Amino acid sequence: MTRLAAAVSLALGLSLFASPLVAGDIEAGKEKAGVCSFCHGDNGVSKMEYTPSLAGQPDLYIQWQLVFFRAGTRQNANMKTIVEELTNEDIRNLGAYYASLAPMKNPKPDENPELFRKGAEAAAGRRCASCHTDTYAGVKGTARLAGQREEYLIKALNEFKSGQRSGGSMAAMADVAYPLSEEEIYALAHYLAHL
Repeated sequence: MTRLAAAVSLALGLSLFASPLVAGDIEAGKEKAGVCSFCHGDNGVSKMEYTPSLAGQPDLYIQWQLVFFRAGTRQNANMKTIVEELTNEDIRNLGAYYASLAPMKNPKPDENPELFRKGAEAAAGRRCASCHTDTYAGVKGTARLAGQREEYLIKALNEFKSGQRSGGSMAAMADVAYPLSEEEIYALAHYLAHL
Protein backbone atom coordinates (compact mmCIF):
# COMPACT_ATOMS: atom_id res chain seq x y z
CA MET A 1 0.00 0.00 0.00
CA THR A 2 1.41 3.42 -0.92
CA ARG A 3 1.82 6.15 1.68
CA LEU A 4 -0.99 8.15 0.12
CA ALA A 5 -3.33 5.16 0.11
CA ALA A 6 -2.40 4.44 3.72
CA ALA A 7 -3.02 8.06 4.71
CA VAL A 8 -6.39 8.16 2.96
CA SER A 9 -7.37 4.88 4.59
CA LEU A 10 -6.36 6.17 8.02
CA ALA A 11 -8.11 9.49 7.43
CA LEU A 12 -11.32 7.78 6.40
CA GLY A 13 -11.09 5.58 9.46
CA LEU A 14 -10.63 8.63 11.65
CA SER A 15 -13.62 10.35 10.09
CA LEU A 16 -15.75 7.46 11.30
CA PHE A 17 -14.41 7.92 14.82
CA ALA A 18 -15.02 11.67 14.70
CA SER A 19 -18.78 11.25 14.77
CA PRO A 20 -20.68 12.60 17.78
CA LEU A 21 -20.82 9.05 19.16
CA VAL A 22 -17.04 8.93 19.64
CA ALA A 23 -16.06 12.54 20.34
CA GLY A 24 -12.57 13.34 21.51
CA ASP A 25 -11.87 14.10 25.16
CA ILE A 26 -10.91 17.78 25.47
CA GLU A 27 -9.16 17.37 28.84
CA ALA A 28 -7.13 14.40 27.58
CA GLY A 29 -6.26 16.44 24.49
CA LYS A 30 -5.13 19.36 26.65
CA GLU A 31 -2.87 17.05 28.61
CA LYS A 32 -1.44 15.53 25.42
CA ALA A 33 -0.91 19.00 23.89
CA GLY A 34 1.80 19.87 26.41
CA VAL A 35 4.54 18.86 24.00
CA CYS A 36 2.76 20.72 21.15
CA SER A 37 2.90 24.01 23.06
CA PHE A 38 6.67 24.32 22.59
CA CYS A 39 6.07 25.23 18.92
CA HIS A 40 2.34 25.90 18.60
CA GLY A 41 2.13 28.00 21.76
CA ASP A 42 0.13 27.97 24.96
CA ASN A 43 -3.56 27.64 24.22
CA GLY A 44 -2.68 26.87 20.59
CA VAL A 45 -1.53 30.41 19.71
CA SER A 46 1.91 30.19 18.12
CA LYS A 47 4.59 32.75 18.85
CA MET A 48 7.11 30.87 16.70
CA GLU A 49 7.78 32.14 13.19
CA TYR A 50 6.50 29.90 10.35
CA THR A 51 4.56 27.77 12.83
CA PRO A 52 0.77 27.81 12.64
CA SER A 53 -1.57 28.60 15.47
CA LEU A 54 -3.92 25.68 16.10
CA ALA A 55 -6.49 27.35 18.38
CA GLY A 56 -9.94 27.28 16.84
CA GLN A 57 -8.97 24.98 13.97
CA PRO A 58 -11.77 22.57 13.04
CA ASP A 59 -11.55 19.26 14.88
CA LEU A 60 -11.40 17.13 11.72
CA TYR A 61 -8.77 19.40 10.15
CA ILE A 62 -6.43 18.82 13.11
CA GLN A 63 -7.11 15.08 13.04
CA TRP A 64 -6.46 14.76 9.30
CA GLN A 65 -3.22 16.75 9.45
CA LEU A 66 -1.91 14.62 12.32
CA VAL A 67 -2.78 11.47 10.38
CA PHE A 68 -1.01 12.83 7.28
CA PHE A 69 2.10 13.65 9.35
CA ARG A 70 2.01 10.25 11.04
CA ALA A 71 1.65 8.44 7.69
CA GLY A 72 4.49 10.50 6.20
CA THR A 73 2.24 12.09 3.58
CA ARG A 74 3.05 15.50 5.06
CA GLN A 75 6.70 15.96 5.93
CA ASN A 76 8.15 17.94 8.84
CA ALA A 77 11.15 16.77 10.84
CA ASN A 78 9.86 18.27 14.11
CA MET A 79 6.41 16.74 13.71
CA LYS A 80 7.70 13.31 12.67
CA THR A 81 9.06 12.33 16.08
CA ILE A 82 5.96 13.58 17.89
CA VAL A 83 3.26 12.01 15.72
CA GLU A 84 4.90 8.58 15.58
CA GLU A 85 3.82 8.07 19.18
CA LEU A 86 0.21 9.27 18.77
CA THR A 87 -2.62 6.77 18.91
CA ASN A 88 -5.90 7.33 17.07
CA GLU A 89 -7.45 8.23 20.41
CA ASP A 90 -4.71 10.83 21.03
CA ILE A 91 -5.43 12.32 17.61
CA ARG A 92 -9.19 12.53 18.32
CA ASN A 93 -8.48 14.15 21.68
CA LEU A 94 -6.04 16.70 20.22
CA GLY A 95 -8.58 17.60 17.53
CA ALA A 96 -11.28 18.16 20.15
CA TYR A 97 -8.94 20.20 22.36
CA TYR A 98 -7.68 22.59 19.69
CA ALA A 99 -11.18 23.03 18.24
CA SER A 100 -12.43 24.01 21.72
CA LEU A 101 -9.97 26.91 22.06
CA ALA A 102 -10.75 30.51 21.20
CA PRO A 103 -9.44 31.25 17.71
CA MET A 104 -6.28 33.24 17.33
CA LYS A 105 -6.49 36.94 16.52
CA ASN A 106 -3.76 39.01 14.95
CA PRO A 107 -2.53 41.30 17.75
CA LYS A 108 -1.03 43.80 15.29
CA PRO A 109 -3.23 46.52 13.80
CA ASP A 110 -3.45 46.49 10.01
CA GLU A 111 -1.07 49.19 8.84
CA ASN A 112 -1.52 48.41 5.15
CA PRO A 113 -5.20 48.75 4.17
CA GLU A 114 -4.31 48.75 0.46
CA LEU A 115 -2.66 45.33 0.77
CA PHE A 116 -5.70 44.14 2.78
CA ARG A 117 -7.99 45.32 -0.06
CA LYS A 118 -5.88 43.51 -2.68
CA GLY A 119 -5.96 40.37 -0.54
CA ALA A 120 -9.75 40.56 -0.24
CA GLU A 121 -9.98 40.83 -4.03
CA ALA A 122 -7.61 37.87 -4.49
CA ALA A 123 -9.60 35.77 -2.01
CA ALA A 124 -12.86 36.57 -3.81
CA GLY A 125 -11.31 35.94 -7.22
CA ARG A 126 -9.91 32.56 -6.15
CA ARG A 127 -13.16 31.64 -4.38
CA CYS A 128 -11.34 30.83 -1.13
CA ALA A 129 -14.61 31.10 0.81
CA SER A 130 -16.12 28.21 -1.12
CA CYS A 131 -14.02 25.81 0.99
CA HIS A 132 -12.88 27.88 3.97
CA THR A 133 -16.35 29.50 4.61
CA ASP A 134 -17.36 33.15 4.29
CA THR A 135 -15.62 34.02 7.55
CA TYR A 136 -12.55 31.89 6.72
CA ALA A 137 -13.15 29.95 9.94
CA GLY A 138 -12.82 26.61 8.13
CA VAL A 139 -15.14 23.67 8.52
CA LYS A 140 -14.68 19.92 8.96
CA GLY A 141 -11.40 19.02 7.21
CA THR A 142 -10.75 22.55 5.90
CA ALA A 143 -8.39 24.88 7.75
CA ARG A 144 -9.31 28.04 9.59
CA LEU A 145 -7.40 30.87 7.89
CA ALA A 146 -8.78 33.94 9.70
CA GLY A 147 -6.19 35.33 12.10
CA GLN A 148 -3.49 32.78 11.19
CA ARG A 149 0.15 33.91 11.29
CA GLU A 150 0.89 35.90 8.14
CA GLU A 151 4.33 34.45 7.43
CA TYR A 152 2.96 30.92 7.91
CA LEU A 153 0.21 31.58 5.35
CA ILE A 154 2.84 32.82 2.87
CA LYS A 155 4.88 29.67 3.50
CA ALA A 156 1.85 27.37 3.10
CA LEU A 157 0.67 29.06 -0.12
CA ASN A 158 4.17 28.80 -1.59
CA GLU A 159 4.35 25.11 -0.62
CA PHE A 160 1.01 24.41 -2.31
CA LYS A 161 2.10 26.42 -5.36
CA SER A 162 5.34 24.45 -5.75
CA GLY A 163 3.71 21.08 -5.03
CA GLN A 164 5.92 20.65 -1.96
CA ARG A 165 2.96 20.30 0.41
CA SER A 166 0.74 17.27 0.19
CA GLY A 167 -2.06 15.79 2.22
CA GLY A 168 -5.69 16.74 2.48
CA SER A 169 -6.96 19.10 -0.17
CA MET A 170 -3.66 19.20 -2.02
CA ALA A 171 -5.22 19.03 -5.50
CA ALA A 172 -7.67 21.86 -4.84
CA MET A 173 -5.04 24.02 -3.16
CA ALA A 174 -2.42 23.37 -5.83
CA ASP A 175 -4.97 24.39 -8.47
CA VAL A 176 -5.70 27.63 -6.59
CA ALA A 177 -2.12 28.43 -5.56
CA TYR A 178 -0.22 27.59 -8.75
CA PRO A 179 -1.33 30.65 -10.74
CA LEU A 180 -0.90 33.07 -7.81
CA SER A 181 1.74 35.75 -8.25
CA GLU A 182 4.09 36.55 -5.38
CA GLU A 183 2.18 39.81 -4.87
CA GLU A 184 -1.14 37.93 -4.64
CA ILE A 185 0.32 35.46 -2.13
CA TYR A 186 1.52 38.29 0.11
CA ALA A 187 -1.80 40.13 -0.23
CA LEU A 188 -3.87 37.01 0.51
CA ALA A 189 -1.76 36.16 3.56
CA HIS A 190 -2.00 39.75 4.84
CA TYR A 191 -5.77 39.84 4.37
CA LEU A 192 -6.42 36.50 6.05
CA ALA A 193 -4.06 37.21 8.95
CA HIS A 194 -5.87 40.46 9.72
CA LEU A 195 -9.43 39.07 9.72
